[in-house]
Amino acid sequence: MKPTSGPEEARRPASDIRVFASNCSMHGLGHVFGPGSLSLRRGMWAAAVVLSVATFLYQVAERVRYYREFHHQTALDERESHRLVFPAVTLCNINPLRRSRLTPNDLHWAGSALLGLDPAEHAAFLRTLGRPPTPPGFMPSPTFDMAQLYARAGHSLDDMLLDCRFRGQPCGPENFTTIFTRMGKCYTFNSGADGAELLTTTRGGMGNGLDIMLDVQQEEYLPVWRDNEETLFEVGIRVQIHSQEEPPIIDQLGLGVSPGYQTFVSCQQQQLSFLPPPWGDCSSASLNPNYEPEPSDPLGSPSPSPSPPYTLMGCRLACETRYVARKCGCRMVYMPGDAPVCSPQQYKNCAHPAIDAMLRKDSCACPNPCASTRYAKELSMVRIPSRAAARFLARKLNRSEAYIAENVLALDIFFEALNYETVEQKKAYEMSELLGDIGGQMGLFIGASLLTILEILDYLCEVFRDKVLGYFWNRRHSQRHSSTNLLQEGLGSHRTQVPHLSLGPRPPTPHCAVTKTLSASHRTCYLVTQL
Repeated sequence: MKPTSGPEEARRPASDIRVFASNCSMHGLGHVFGPGSLSLRRGMWAAAVVLSVATFLYQVAERVRYYREFHHQTALDERESHRLVFPAVTLCNINPLRRSRLTPNDLHWAGSALLGLDPAEHAAFLRTLGRPPTPPGFMPSPTFDMAQLYARAGHSLDDMLLDCRFRGQPCGPENFTTIFTRMGKCYTFNSGADGAELLTTTRGGMGNGLDIMLDVQQEEYLPVWRDNEETLFEVGIRVQIHSQEEPPIIDQLGLGVSPGYQTFVSCQQQQLSFLPPPWGDCSSASLNPNYEPEPSDPLGSPSPSPSPPYTLMGCRLACETRYVARKCGCRMVYMPGDAPVCSPQQYKNCAHPAIDAMLRKDSCACPNPCASTRYAKELSMVRIPSRAAARFLARKLNRSEAYIAENVLALDIFFEALNYETVEQKKAYEMSELLGDIGGQMGLFIGASLLTILEILDYLCEVFRDKVLGYFWNRRHSQRHSSTNLLQEGLGSHRTQVPHLSLGPRPPTPHCAVTKTLSASHRTCYLVTQL
C-alpha cells in the first residue's frame, strides 16, 4: 500500500474507495477514483480498466479450462546402460501331450474333452498310437486330475534340451521353471521365481544371450483324428519373450520356431510409463483371480497375500479365471487362483466354450499398466544342419541325419545393443504453469500481483468492519442512549413532585452521557437541580 498524503485523505476512513484507489498497487484505479469531478479523462480511464479486467478474466478462464482438460504428451527417448536384465523366455512344444504317456484311463476320462474321441473310437486310437487295446475288465480310476495329466504326459525339458548356453556359459534344465499355459506344460528361463537372482548381460550381439538347441520329438506328436478348433497341424515350439512380472500368454503372443532352422531373435528393451486418470487411463491395482460371490467377513477372514505387480496380461488372465470360475465353478490348469481344477467333463462342456466365447467378445476391460517393460524383436533364420555338419551332429546327438533335419532346431536370443527406449507420458500442463500463466496475464493486463489480491481482501475487510459492523454498533448505542434519556426524564419529574426539607437549594449535579462512534467519542452533559 502506498502511504497516504494530505490532510483530506488522512481524515477519510480506510473503507473509502478513494483512499483504497490511491494506495492500491493495481494500475489505473487511482485515475478512476481520484479527486475531482467526472470528466472525459476519468471515463476513458474507467473504460480502460474495465476492458483490461474483462480481458484478464477471460484469459484466466481459458487457462483454467485448458488445465481441466488434463492433456498429456508422450516423450520418446533412447538411453544407454552398462548392464541390462535379461528377459524371461518361455517356450512350449506345440504338441501338448506325448503319445507314449497316454493310458486307457486317460482316454476314458479326457479323450472326449481333449481329443474329441467318442468311447467307441478308443480302441482304434490306441492302435494308431501303436498301443495294445484296452484289456478286458478295465476299470477306470474313480477320480481324475487334469493337472497331473499335463504334468505326466507333457514334453519333458530333460528330453528336449540338447544344448544350452547363456553368455557362453553352460546352462541346463535347472535354469528353467515349469509353468502351465493354455498350450500345456511349458518352461521359462530366467523367471526369477522363488527369489532366484535375475540374470543380466553386459554386451549386445550374438553369443551374449541365450543359445539353446531343442529336439521337438515329432514321434511323440498325437495323431490328428478329426478337424476341430483344437487341431494343430504345425510342428515346432512357441517362444515368448517377456518381463519377469508378466505371465506368458504364449498361445496368443508366442513366436513360432520351426525344426531344421536356427532362429536369431534380436531384442531391444522398451520401458513404458503411462499416467493415471484423469490424464491417462493406466492402472496399478492388481485384479484378484479368485471369484467371491459374496464379500468376505473382514474380521473372520485371514489377511490377503500381497498381490503381484499389475500387468496387462496378468489382468486378462485373472479376468478369464474369474469368468470361468463364475460360470463353471472351477478353473483351467493354467489359471491362477484357489478354485478347484476343472474335470475333463467341465473342460468340454463349460470351460472351453466359456473361454472361447469370452475371447471372441473381448469382454475383459484391462487398462494399460502405469509402468511396464516390453521387448521389440527382429527375427532372422538359417537352415540347419548344413551338409557339412549333418554327419557330425548325427554322431554327436546319436540320431540320424533325417531325424535331425525334422526335429532339431536352434534358438539364439540376444540384445541388439545395451540401450533401451523409454516411452513416457507426461502432463502437458502442470499447476505451476497454470499459476505462471495467470500471473503473467495479471501483470500484463492490470499490472497486479499476488500482493494486490491481499490488498483487495484487506479493503473488503475494512468495508465490512466500517459499513456493516459499524451500522450495528451505532444502532445498539443509539438505542442504549435513548433508554438513558427516558430514565433520566422520569427521575427528574419524580424529584419535582416530592418536596424535600432543605435549608436552601442544592447545587446542580452534572449528568453526562457518552456516545461512541468508530471515528470519535462525544460527551454530552446536562445539569439537574435538586431542591
